[in-house]
Amino acid sequence: MMEINYEDLGLRVGLEIHQQLDTSSKLFCSCPTKLFEGSEEGIARIERYLRIARSETGEVDPAAIYEYMKGKKIIYLVPRGHVCSVELDEEPPHELNKEALAIATGIALGFKSRVVDEVHVMRKIVVDGSNTTGFQRTAIIALGGEVLDDEGVVRIQTICLEEDAARKVGEVDGVVIYNLDRLGIPLIEISTAPDIRSPEQTLRVASKIGLMLRLTGKVKRGLGTIRQDLNISIKGGTKIEIKGVQRLELLPKIVEYEVMRQLRLLEIKDELIKRGVRDEDIVFNIYDVTEVFKDTKSKLVRDKLRVGYKVYACVLKKFKGLLKVEVQPGRRFGTELADYAREWGGVSGIIHTDELPGYGISDAEVRNLFKFLNADEGEDAVVITIGTEDRCARALKAVVDRARNALLGVPKETRVANEDGTTRYMRPQPGAARMYPETDIPPITIDDRIINEALKYVPKDPNTVYEELISKYSLSPEISKQLIKSPYLIYFYDLVKELSDEEVTPQYIASLLTIHLRSLKSEGVPIENIGIDVIKDLLNTLKRGEVSKDGVIQVLREYALNPKSPINELIKKYSKVDVNDVIKVVSKIIELNREELIKKKDKAFSIVMGLAMKELRYRVDGKIVAEVVKNLIKGLDQS
Repeated sequence: MMEINYEDLGLRVGLEIHQQLDTSSKLFCSCPTKLFEGSEEGIARIERYLRIARSETGEVDPAAIYEYMKGKKIIYLVPRGHVCSVELDEEPPHELNKEALAIATGIALGFKSRVVDEVHVMRKIVVDGSNTTGFQRTAIIALGGEVLDDEGVVRIQTICLEEDAARKVGEVDGVVIYNLDRLGIPLIEISTAPDIRSPEQTLRVASKIGLMLRLTGKVKRGLGTIRQDLNISIKGGTKIEIKGVQRLELLPKIVEYEVMRQLRLLEIKDELIKRGVRDEDIVFNIYDVTEVFKDTKSKLVRDKLRVGYKVYACVLKKFKGLLKVEVQPGRRFGTELADYAREWGGVSGIIHTDELPGYGISDAEVRNLFKFLNADEGEDAVVITIGTEDRCARALKAVVDRARNALLGVPKETRVANEDGTTRYMRPQPGAARMYPETDIPPITIDDRIINEALKYVPKDPNTVYEELISKYSLSPEISKQLIKSPYLIYFYDLVKELSDEEVTPQYIASLLTIHLRSLKSEGVPIENIGIDVIKDLLNTLKRGEVSKDGVIQVLREYALNPKSPINELIKKYSKVDVNDVIKVVSKIIELNREELIKKKDKAFSIVMGLAMKELRYRVDGKIVAEVVKNLIKGLDQS
């Protein structure tokens, strides 16, 4: 990786945190906010095509045009009991959810933001199918505010309350499938100013905002309930939007890789200028080059030709060698072009001469390709794609347009995060025409009643919580830090209040919610399947002496792996045995293995302990077994 001085580069990062609120109903109807988990029998299907409309100023948003041009069919899954005619856009929205408004206002007060006098709901155009209306409803709740960080104050620009989009569950052959169960769940959006100066600070600020949200006790947890978007720019570059980061720990890498990408794109720009490439040199001409590959040995090409597809090409003058420049780890400039081809043309990808010969395409075929196109093998690059003429034409035009934008350096675009921290092209950035007023919902005045309700949800200061956990509950500093970062913090207080005793101590509850659950997660156990009710039931059985502490962990493990398992059956499976039962088991083991144990007296404890725990594991604490084994093997000395 390249060494980067972010201060010299003028790095600027802004965050947009989107967090689902844990309300009893959706933002504009009374449907529940829990996702559908039933069978497909309870799901209806609705098919639609979405079209774009002009804003009130007569403009059309570029991002909307892009989505519309894809011409995709949308299938909506409508689970019974989770969706009503509001989500289907068959009924006007109901009044804005007052619970969600109070929570969002309380969060705003926690960030020292200035709550607006009157809330006006707006429509934000979205034509990717994730909203049945073709727009998302959003409302500014507060302006300003701050997040304190070691590198300085990061200003908050806006705090908005909006409806979450439908849940994308599939896409195949130009058909996108959404489940409407998530559409309309209240979502708070916190947008910071571009005050963040490093990848590490990005993580710290996002973590602090996330912590403040969790401290309200009114946000949802689990994968998909919180998403981070980033706006990243450097000197000479462009503000790039990166969408859909769900893993917090990925943020520093995304910033680092985007800076790397912009630097490499600026280098490509400089090289093009050095080569004397001008805007008018990069022209779109599409050529049918199927003839060049009629006898190809390439399986990739041959298989597509057999189904009737053709090979089309375009020439990028003086681009030779630039398409193989790495812009991010594992991604080259050619990959950037391929992203555009896929998104605009719907093709599976492109092949370019900077990576040939390859894919079974021979050196002779490459030479014939250049000759056929009358292109300069020493200076030019050729891009080919295979498919129908209309798709290939759209794809190659997008490639040429993107290549032309290379003369600008970093084109303005919206990108989406990959799992490894790299990003890929998603769509053009939306313009000002994207937003206009919602006429079906009257403005809401923020009065004293709403403010008083909101005060219940103002998050505590994290430092105060930290000190309280240590002083009041005798937790260690390390456990306190982990608990504050845990989504279970809010439940800790309730569990302690209701269940705490000599066996179920605050310290044990805290370690269960942090160390033990984190350990299960590291094993690959899907702990998101473990609800607080399950934890509460287990702690109750532990309090009654029905399971051991080891048994609690094993029940959680098995339940998380199969959440449809009846919890009572698992508790019964690992029910605690008393000391007398342990004595019987250990005595039997010693009797059956007496001769071996006498011969191996120095290893007798380990042998008996291993056999006993194999039978008693998770049903009794290991300390009790060890004590019984220690006492009973003393009898071997008298044999």
